[in-house]
Amino acid sequence: MTALKVTNVKQFMARLLTGEDFDCFLLEEASVSTYNTFLIDGHQNKAFYTAEEWEDETVRPYDLSEWKTVRPICFDLIKGTRTPAAFRFVLHLIPKYTESILTKGGSSVSAAQVKAFVLTIKYDGAGLILVSGTAFRTFLPDKTPDTLWDQALKRFLSEKDISFEEL
Repeated sequence: MTALKVTNVKQFMARLLTGEDFDCFLLEEASVSTYNTFLIDGHQNKAFYTAEEWEDETVRPYDLSEWKTVRPICFDLIKGTRTPAAFRFVLHLIPKYTESILTKGGSSVSAAQVKAFVLTIKYDGAGLILVSGTAFRTFLPDKTPDTLWDQALKRFLSEKDISFEEL
């Protein structure tokens, strides 16, 4: 797990909310505090789908919503002349990228053992912090996936020209 402070918040927010840079993530949850606090549960709602749609991976490939589908909603909640009081987004890397990070890093841990590589984005009015984390399906003494995810996240941010400082 690592914590990073974003040094150019305006640029980061533009990439997060109006660009496709973060479309490799799924949304677990979002909280945006403006004149109200808006909460979004990123877990897909089974009651919305027919039984066939629920099982069809072309209709619903993940249990969580893709960031690209909820990004415009989050943008609408944040845009305006006033800065939000706070917000928090909990994102999961799309599973196929998890497998790629583990394989390229030479990890003995399989993608099936990793529930998610998580990125939490927190803004509290004073600054914007990114926190990486790894959710495992069971306890693993090998922390290699954590290190690989931290490295991959920093590489991702650097490739997107997002400036940050380690905390």
